[in-house]
Amino acid sequence: MDDPVLLTGAGGHVGTAILDDLADEYEWRLLDRDPPTDDEEYPGAFVVADITDEDAVREAVQGCGAVVHLAGDPRPSAPWNSVLQNNIDGTHNVLKAAAETDSVEKIVFASSNHAVGAYETDERTPEMYRPDDDFRLDGEELPRPKNVYGVSKATGETLGRYFYDMHDLSFVAVRIGNLTKGHPPKDYERGQAMWLSYRDCAHLFDCCLKAEYGYEIVYGISDNDRKYYSIERAQDVLGYAPLDNSAKFADEE
Repeated sequence: MDDPVLLTGAGGHVGTAILDDLADEYEWRLLDRDPPTDDEEYPGAFVVADITDEDAVREAVQGCGAVVHLAGDPRPSAPWNSVLQNNIDGTHNVLKAAAETDSVEKIVFASSNHAVGAYETDERTPEMYRPDDDFRLDGEELPRPKNVYGVSKATGETLGRYFYDMHDLSFVAVRIGNLTKGHPPKDYERGQAMWLSYRDCAHLFDCCLKAEYGYEIVYGISDNDRKYYSIERAQDVLGYAPLDNSAKFADEE
C-alpha cells in the first residue's frame, strides 16, 4: 500500500502491538487524543485529536489509503454515555470521513470478544474453554454482548456493514480476544482459550491491510489448543498464519 495508513488510538494496547512489528511496513499517520511522551517512539506523523471531533477526523483521513480504527473507550465497565460518545459516535465519524474521501479503500476495525460475551453461558462453561470441546463461534453468529461496551463494538460492526453496503467501503472487524505482551495466564482457562500474542496481533492486522475482501468479521486469537473462537475465516480470507499457542506456556514454571 503506497498511501499512508491512519491508525487511530495509536498509543493504546493494540496500537502498541501493531507498531512493535509493523513500524517500518507502512507509512503511518498516527492519531491519538494524548500526545506521545517520546516522539521518537512513533514511526509516522502524529496527529493529536479526538475521534469525536468530526473536522479533525476528516482532516486526518485525507490522503490515506486505509484506516485501522482502534480508538475508543476500552473499558468493559465503561458507562453508556462514554461508549455512546467515544465508541459509537466516534466510529461513525471515522467511517463517514473515510467514505467521503477518494483515497480510503478499506477499514480495519478493532471489535472485541465482548460483542459475543453472552454466548458464554453457565451451560457451556467451563467446558467450552477446554481443548476437547468443539463449540466454536465463527463470526457468522449474531452479536450477544453482555455489557454496553460490547454493545458499542457490535454497533461498530453494524456501522461497518452499512458503510460497505451503501458506500462500497471494504470493512473487516477483528473480534480481539485476550491480548498480552508476555505469556498467557497459566491458571485461567478462558484467558488461554482467547489468548492473542503481540506478534500474532500485528500479523493479523497486517493481513487485514493486505488482503482483498468486502465485509468480514474474524476472530483475533492465536492458534491455541484451547479455543472457542474459530480462526478459519481469518486464515481463509485474510491469509492469517498465527505462530503462537497458549498451550506452549501452560507447563512452564
